[in-house]
Amino acid sequence: MTATEKLEAKELSLVSKVELRIALTDSDTKLESILNTYLPPLLLKLASDHSSVRNKVISICQHINTRIKAPQVRLPVGGLLKQYKENNNALVRHFDILYIQQGLDRLPLPERLDLLPLLINGINKNFLESSRHAAIIFNMLLKLLHSLTLPPRGSADDVNLRQHLGLSERVEDAQFTASWIGRLLLFAPHLSDKRLPGLDAEQYSFLQLYDRKDTWQPGEAGGMNLVETKVVAVKFLASGAFTDTERFLPALFASSDPNSRLADIGDDILKRAIPAVSLEDEEVLNQLFRVYLGTRGTAGSLPARAPLQTKILNLLCKSKRATSYTTESIQIVKEGLTSNDQEGVPSSVTAIQGLEASKLRTQIFVYTNWLARVSDSTDIGIIALSLVAQLRAYIESQGWPMYQEEITGQNSHATSLRSLGYESIGILARANPTSLVLDEQLDLLRWLFDSLAADSAGREVGLSIEQALSTVLGVFGGELSAELETPLEGLLLHNMQRQPGDSEGSDMKISQNTQFTAIRFANRCLPFKNIRARWMNVLAINQGTNDRREILEEGRKGLDPYWYRMLNPTKAKVEHGGALQTSMYDFPGFVALVGQFFGKDSVWSTARSQNDPVPMVNAYGPAIIFCRNVLLYEGLSYDTFVVDVEWERQLEVLVTSDELTRQKIRDYLHTLAADDEASIALKTLLQAALNGLLILDSRTAASCAICLLQLCSLSPDSMVAGLALHIQSLEGPIMSSDKILRETSSRVFGIFGSHEKCPQGVLQRVMGDLNTKSKGWRDAIGSQFVQAHGAMLAVTYYWSRRAFRTHAPPAAEHQTEIKAVVDLNLDILSSSHDKTLLDAAIISITELSLSGLMAPKMDPTHNASSMISKLVDYAEKGNENAVKALGSFAMQCEEDFAEGAIFKQIVTALFKLHNVRDPAIQFAVGEALGCAAAGWQSKSLIAALEIDGSSPPSASRDNALSSILDQLMEECKTTKPAQRQASAIWLLCLVQFCGHLPLIQRRLRDCQVAFKGFLTDRDSLNQETASRGLSLVYEKGDRVLKDDLIRDLVGSFTGSTANMAGTISGETQLFEPGALPTGDGSITTYKDIMSLAAEVGNPSLVYKFMSLAANNAIWSSRAAFGRFGLTNIFNDSSVDGYLAQNPKLYPALFRYRFDPNTNVRNSMNDIWTALVREPTATIDQYFDSIMRDLLKNIIGKEWRTRQACCAAIADLVQSRPAAKYEMYIGEIWTLTFKVCDDIKESVRTAAMALARVLVGILTRGLEAGDASSRSAAAMLENVLPFLLSPSGLESPAQDVQAFSLSALLQIIKKSNRTTLRPFVPDLIGRLILLLSSLEPEGIEYIRLRADQYGVTEQQIDDARLSGVRGSPMLEAIERCLDFLDDTSMQGLRGPLENAITTGLGLPSRVGGSRVLVSLSTRNNLIFRPHANHFLRLARKQVVDRNDTISASYSVACGYLARLASDDELLRLIESCRKLYFDSDDERHSLVAGEIVFAISKYATDRFSALAAEILPFVFLAKHDSYDRAKTVFQDTWNETVGGSRTVLLYMQEIIQLALQYLNSPRWSLKHTAAFTIADATNATGDEISDPIAQILWPGIEKAVDGKTWEGKEKILQAFVRFVRAKNIITDDRGKQAQFQKIMLRESKRNNQAYRPHALACLADYVEVRDAIDLATEVYEITAPIIEDSLAGPDEMDLDMQSESHSSKSITEEILANAQAALLRSINPHSQTNEDLCSSLSRALALTVRTLSENGSRKVHNAIFDAEKALFEKLQRALRRPVSEPMATVLIKFGQTLFETRDLVEQTRMKAAEAALALAPLTSTSERMKAKLLDGINGARTEERSTTVQQSLDRVQRAISHG
Repeated sequence: MTATEKLEAKELSLVSKVELRIALTDSDTKLESILNTYLPPLLLKLASDHSSVRNKVISICQHINTRIKAPQVRLPVGGLLKQYKENNNALVRHFDILYIQQGLDRLPLPERLDLLPLLINGINKNFLESSRHAAIIFNMLLKLLHSLTLPPRGSADDVNLRQHLGLSERVEDAQFTASWIGRLLLFAPHLSDKRLPGLDAEQYSFLQLYDRKDTWQPGEAGGMNLVETKVVAVKFLASGAFTDTERFLPALFASSDPNSRLADIGDDILKRAIPAVSLEDEEVLNQLFRVYLGTRGTAGSLPARAPLQTKILNLLCKSKRATSYTTESIQIVKEGLTSNDQEGVPSSVTAIQGLEASKLRTQIFVYTNWLARVSDSTDIGIIALSLVAQLRAYIESQGWPMYQEEITGQNSHATSLRSLGYESIGILARANPTSLVLDEQLDLLRWLFDSLAADSAGREVGLSIEQALSTVLGVFGGELSAELETPLEGLLLHNMQRQPGDSEGSDMKISQNTQFTAIRFANRCLPFKNIRARWMNVLAINQGTNDRREILEEGRKGLDPYWYRMLNPTKAKVEHGGALQTSMYDFPGFVALVGQFFGKDSVWSTARSQNDPVPMVNAYGPAIIFCRNVLLYEGLSYDTFVVDVEWERQLEVLVTSDELTRQKIRDYLHTLAADDEASIALKTLLQAALNGLLILDSRTAASCAICLLQLCSLSPDSMVAGLALHIQSLEGPIMSSDKILRETSSRVFGIFGSHEKCPQGVLQRVMGDLNTKSKGWRDAIGSQFVQAHGAMLAVTYYWSRRAFRTHAPPAAEHQTEIKAVVDLNLDILSSSHDKTLLDAAIISITELSLSGLMAPKMDPTHNASSMISKLVDYAEKGNENAVKALGSFAMQCEEDFAEGAIFKQIVTALFKLHNVRDPAIQFAVGEALGCAAAGWQSKSLIAALEIDGSSPPSASRDNALSSILDQLMEECKTTKPAQRQASAIWLLCLVQFCGHLPLIQRRLRDCQVAFKGFLTDRDSLNQETASRGLSLVYEKGDRVLKDDLIRDLVGSFTGSTANMAGTISGETQLFEPGALPTGDGSITTYKDIMSLAAEVGNPSLVYKFMSLAANNAIWSSRAAFGRFGLTNIFNDSSVDGYLAQNPKLYPALFRYRFDPNTNVRNSMNDIWTALVREPTATIDQYFDSIMRDLLKNIIGKEWRTRQACCAAIADLVQSRPAAKYEMYIGEIWTLTFKVCDDIKESVRTAAMALARVLVGILTRGLEAGDASSRSAAAMLENVLPFLLSPSGLESPAQDVQAFSLSALLQIIKKSNRTTLRPFVPDLIGRLILLLSSLEPEGIEYIRLRADQYGVTEQQIDDARLSGVRGSPMLEAIERCLDFLDDTSMQGLRGPLENAITTGLGLPSRVGGSRVLVSLSTRNNLIFRPHANHFLRLARKQVVDRNDTISASYSVACGYLARLASDDELLRLIESCRKLYFDSDDERHSLVAGEIVFAISKYATDRFSALAAEILPFVFLAKHDSYDRAKTVFQDTWNETVGGSRTVLLYMQEIIQLALQYLNSPRWSLKHTAAFTIADATNATGDEISDPIAQILWPGIEKAVDGKTWEGKEKILQAFVRFVRAKNIITDDRGKQAQFQKIMLRESKRNNQAYRPHALACLADYVEVRDAIDLATEVYEITAPIIEDSLAGPDEMDLDMQSESHSSKSITEEILANAQAALLRSINPHSQTNEDLCSSLSRALALTVRTLSENGSRKVHNAIFDAEKALFEKLQRALRRPVSEPMATVLIKFGQTLFETRDLVEQTRMKAAEAALALAPLTSTSERMKAKLLDGINGARTEERSTTVQQSLDRVQRAISHG
């Protein structure tokens, strides 16, 4: 025999022996034992190399299969499972799995659960080897989960569950299990298709056990309920067996399940799992996209259900990397929005309807927006085109542009999705503008505009389209190419012309206005020079006036270059001193602009007939003005004029009052006139303005008239020639009811009429009409006055402009006409009372005088004095025109100052006008004096000449000028306020308008002295006038004069030139006290400027700075002063040179920029802007000087200086690196906090603002995490000690304290652990102590008087505690604790101990306990060495008088117990026992309970370890008489003890402890010990073992001893319970006698409250002790009691009378229990027949009497129950026939049972039941039968209750058949 054959034979032999053993078993038990030993090794032989062996094993298995069909036969599943896991043979594993599957359910539950770790072990590997076997194992795992009780989440068992299951070492098994639980959540049995959403066919088969149909049929063997399995699987997933990463996907699947049980658990898991999962992880994203889209193919998975898809999209919207999945993203949008099938798979949305589809599509749009915002440029370039195409297709599928409800139905969700579609298109277009928006066809933009115009889905959709267009608007960020600009112009112009109601083809009806959006695009996308864009603005203005104001405003902005630049700020670059320069901002060309607006193809073509109505009349005026502005801007050569918010007004001022500007524009217009094309454009604009003047709308006509007048006055005569031909058309506007139009048209008439090209015939005819109108003024009524006014002005302007043109005296033929005009005006002036006509006359006198047509020498017949007198009268009434008329007339007078001379008369009258308190009149007087003194040489007459020509010749009037100037100098010395103010203004006007004349130049020093004299005035206008005057003097003087003026000024301050008039002091006040109230004085602009000049050391700057004081509106509104400002003053080349040598200017000037006074601040900012070309570089260069100056002055004497320094430092340190000012930071903080306590509130406010800035800088640096963080850390080293110093948190100033605290909280929140850790110990201690400072000061007062406010002290403390828990300071403390390490923890020990022991106020005390709790939980490793110390410290705090504080430290003790040593914990328990047992204060017992409860709750393992020391004490204390303490100890017991059997475990300790205090002098403690013994006895159950009884008895004996007390009945009841137990002690005869003695003694107690319970216990006792006869003893006890009870209370017993109701109840209870005890004490077993009869007779007598005399239901029920029990005992005891004496007694007993007719049904039923118990005793006595039957029959007859009748019938049958 070969070796192989021998081996085969051996194997067969072994197998056969096993077979024999199996065959010989004759019971299931033996079979089970054999299989447990041999089945695994038998199956292992299936791996044999010999087929005979394998076949033999298979045959044995067949036999085994037959034998194990009985379910009680258990198989060795554990061994088989282990063998399966360790063996690789397929046949072995096959049979293993079969028997495992068959035997698993037969195992007891604990054994099955023990297999769980082994089952999971290697499941991933099993799957790789055989998916079918893995499916079975996973199925068995799911079955076990149904029986698995998971530990509470977060518990130690839960944390250790992963380790217990072996998943910590085999992560792949945990991942496999979690992933398949997730697939299980997606699983649903399907009959037709194995593919499911999220599951492919293979995964479906795995969960279905490869087509095993009964897998998920709970009614079948081995089948499971799918829903319940999913629930238990998700709960298992939520346990500690899995990590958050492993739970993520399954939790996501569960959260989207329609079953709320799964969804709720899934949501909870997902919230905790998401933070642990990186959504940027490629594998996670792959899984999400795979589940969402499915894997396609015939065996692939379907797309996920809509709710899950929605959840997945929500997650993808948080991942930037998800945007790189371009193909998948496109597919998501495509399938989500369209209904096209993909590879036979229906769209994920079309498969569902309603709300789910709406939610999914909404999330798809959100995801689309995410893609647009976050995607890289490459990715968005790939997906944007496709996504926009899909979105457009989706919108068009609903009907486009007309929304079709028949497609979507009336579905609000559909319109909402349509809105989202438009918004998403806008966002995508912005993300990829090159491909989507900026194409030459503008396809998408055109589509959106069409949608806006015609989409009829509703207003909300329209708003979304507007939003999309607004989003797209942002992509036009630069200058467009011509290829884009041209089609964009056309598109926008088309949309500007669309109107609602229009139709564009058959499928587009305009329903919405697109003009506002179109004009916005025009203003932001097209350059300002684009003429068609500006035409769109005109269209918008016209449309806006009729309909929507926003269109009007947008149109106006487009025609305003300043607003255009504000709308397009990013397109500019700063050049040339701050001007914005870019070709986008270039003005349109004037020629092209006029051609667009008024060319031959325009709606406003000048070629049209003037009789035709003007279209778009509302926009005509703005169009004319815009063309005029463009023309003037071109004339100023562009770069010489800066466009700002006041640009148009400044342009008007320059053109009106600046001689150089007017000449420059006049030259430019002459240049245009020389060019053919330009001249046509200019003529066209002039003609258009004339046409506009003729429009009936007065507002438009007036604006056009003003523009026409302005342009005609500056244009060459050749340009006006053509307009002069239309002079007759002006007749209507001249007669207009609008005053401005009349006056302006009259001036235009003068220009046209005086032109040589004016047709004389027409002119003569018009003049005739005008003269007729004006001469009829006396008879005029109503509108005729208006016509006369216009006619007079037109005639006057004609003659005056004619004189200006000729510069010659009028011809003889015209003198008569002119004289008539003069006479007419003088006549009206002297005799008319109509204000309109008077105005016309005064203006006419002014114009005629200026032109030389009216002068004293021309007509001696005129009474000039009378005219002057009239004009003076009107001037004194505030008529400016009258003042001007006086000045103009004085120009024609000779320089004669003799008395009576006309010139002298006029000048004197003008000087007397100082009494008019209107400054405007005084400025007019100043101009008039200038005209009188200089004639046409006065600059105030610049704009008076309105023709193309030179000014009239004017001779030198030095005498007049000198005389007027001398008189002014004298006037300036007056003390009268009105006269001083007028003089200052007159002198200013004279210098302003005549300062160029040599005479004024020679006397500039005198003017300077005069102006200085006004600086001391209290009147602010005088001061500003003087300031402006001094600046003008300085500007107009030469260098020598400037130096002399500077020396004079310096001398006036130093006192060296006191001889100069008007010397002022350094304390000169330039504002009224009310204008700048300070509380301690008045601060002035002049003083500040002087101070600045003194600090710099250069007095010449004073003159340069004086112009800055002119902030009054007068200076900026009067055109006569022209354009003056800082730039012109500081353009002096010497400024730079001087400043380079005098750097002291910058610190002072920088500080003054932040002065609290607005005037000072504005002035200094203007100076700074003009002086400093590069502010950043300048500040950096002189940073140290500026900072030192600010730190020096921040604590100066002037409050304004201190406040300015605070604001200046705040501005200085911002936006600059910390290293720049690091050396100053300590000083800055010190001085800042010092100023925070300033006496001036505004200074304190500024200091707090500075402090906030410093904190902001510091916290931003701490957040940076780089070099900034290191700089901030360096600052922190200076700042934190300061904040914690007496200057910070301990400052007496509350504002400083509050800010310091706020700053600390911010610093702590933003700091990192490395930076803050050195300061943490001190911080925590300080913050704990400061917690109380957050409380209102009156909280303690309210607490002490809580009852007055209807609350309790505890309610107030609870509210305070809640406030502490939510305090930001406590949050800061917690953050500080997170920064601790071993070293800092050691440093914290002292501050924390100090805070705990010295803290005052509840918040600080509670905060200290909270810190201990946090240290014990979050910092336990570093805190453990210190736990003992702080536990001892906390023990001292728990006895605080405040319950809230005490409870807080009790909780802290519980947490500290986790870390404390056993010895320290035992000392804590001992201290609790002392508090409880040794203190008379009930609160201390409560404190002890709270500490023990805290230990049990927060240190459970430590509590369990010391349970023998703690639980006996807890068990005793839970019987305390103080309810609050009792409740706490009861809760502790309930939380820590599993059942009543625990008492047995610690019985010895409990009883010993109770015995120790049964002799306590404190009754409460004695009673507690007694109750403890009673409860311990009750906890033993019905059977008490001898050892337990030995322990109990001493305690029971001692507890029941002594007199009665409230609650003692519980002890007695426990005693009876103890007696009832069967054990050695109770069987001991000596103990029985002792028991009897105790029971009888207690039954004889006379305490009324105790007696009912004692008698009840006596009844139970005699029932238990059936071996002895106590009938006599009980009778002796109960008989007197029954007698007394039946006799009733003694009438003399006042106590009984006072307790009527309760006394009666007690009496009834005593009587009932006494009767029960009496009847139950009769023991037939231990009495002879005679003794038994005697006992029954005694009892019967008392019973009958009781039943007859006491009708209480309670008593009757007790008697009948006792009789029933007595009869049942008699049945068991009487084995012989009933004797006659006995029968007699029993008959009487029976009769008592049938006399119950008057009792309630319940009592009658009890009587019947007792009779039923008596019935068997009648079987041996016929007499008894007869008597009882008679009684029953009678009772049956009278019985009214069916139930009782039935019971009586049963009694009757029992007796009859007995």
